[in-house]
Amino acid sequence: MRILYIHQYFATRQGRTGTRSYEFGRYLAGRGHEVTMMTSGLANDQFPVCRGEPCCEYETDGIQVVSIAAAYNDPCAGTALSGWRRMLQFHQFARAASKVGRGLGKPDVVFATHTPLTVGRAGADLGRYFGVPFVFEVRDLWPEALVNVGALTNPIVIWWLRRMAQRIYGQARHIVALSPGMRDGIVRTGVPSEKVTVIPNASDLDLFRPDLDGSAWRERLGLGDRFAAIYFGAMGLANGLEYVIEAARVLAQRGNDRIVLVLCGSGGMQAELQRRARGYGLTNVVFHPPAPDKEQMARLVAGCDVCLTIYRAAKEHSWSPNKMFDALAAGKPVLINVPGWLGETIEKNHCGRYVDPGRPESLAEALEELSSDAALCRRMGENARALAERQFDRRILAAQLEQVLKNAVIHE
Repeated sequence: MRILYIHQYFATRQGRTGTRSYEFGRYLAGRGHEVTMMTSGLANDQFPVCRGEPCCEYETDGIQVVSIAAAYNDPCAGTALSGWRRMLQFHQFARAASKVGRGLGKPDVVFATHTPLTVGRAGADLGRYFGVPFVFEVRDLWPEALVNVGALTNPIVIWWLRRMAQRIYGQARHIVALSPGMRDGIVRTGVPSEKVTVIPNASDLDLFRPDLDGSAWRERLGLGDRFAAIYFGAMGLANGLEYVIEAARVLAQRGNDRIVLVLCGSGGMQAELQRRARGYGLTNVVFHPPAPDKEQMARLVAGCDVCLTIYRAAKEHSWSPNKMFDALAAGKPVLINVPGWLGETIEKNHCGRYVDPGRPESLAEALEELSSDAALCRRMGENARALAERQFDRRILAAQLEQVLKNAVIHE
């Protein structure tokens, strides 16, 4: 197959954001398919745009990358922008991708991956232009996810995004959802359930591993012999990391200085989180910029004892966060405050603890439990790795995507 793949935030393992599209694209190329990836070349250290050109072309691991001079590539950078500025840039990328894509060779299928939602407009447009099926991947339900965390309240914008989502869903030949909750949300808009396939985020078993040496990172962060819990990822409004700061405050008030919380990442809420930690006089919180690449991120995780998957408390929970699957592959217990399928997966497989999103004390108590029971922590870590191998192996899930794309082409 000739696959035209659109992802504004495309990154390889040399980048700092999720690599699902890179790993899937690499797998598809290795299977003999021609994969062309369109992405933003702005704020992109790996695939920058040539000076004065609308796009540049690169090759990486069999993937032909078309880097477009529009919007931005790093999702963490977007958390520092206002909602209107982000939306304008999303539309800018979608328009540019539609224009640049028409100058590329005709594909057999167009595959666009959300977020942002507007990428689906480019995918649908190019599917129509070339007369080929368009497959849409939903990584987050818009506008519901934005509404649920309080990031979007304007009723006109909510209506407009809902209408856009329904149109994109209707134009897609098939839809890939990253969680059961996302599938259910899509079906509620009127999409037939047989048109949606769940392919969750995956674990990179060769990158995040229990046998990695993280001692250099422990020393760099000044962790000493303390029990370290790490959050790694974006620090935006939706991530709700004030919950972690409040848990650190609870631990400090209890006089527990054996536990340290590491917040590794960047985003629009970072300065506020640091201000809050300073205001409380906390010495049990360590902030660190994103690791330079995924391999160093894996070693940083290896240097900690447990991983945190934290989001702002919301009415509905349909996320499929990369960080949880990376933690499973690393063989680390996961402490997660997201109910629904994520929390249930962790609890059911005995690879961590679900903690109450409304009570930071719940996180503090779980940290105290694991820090005082090395055997329990070790068993949970072993269970985490086993779950990653059994259910979230990247190769298995990439093969499922390959079959979805093949079926879309066959039934054209």
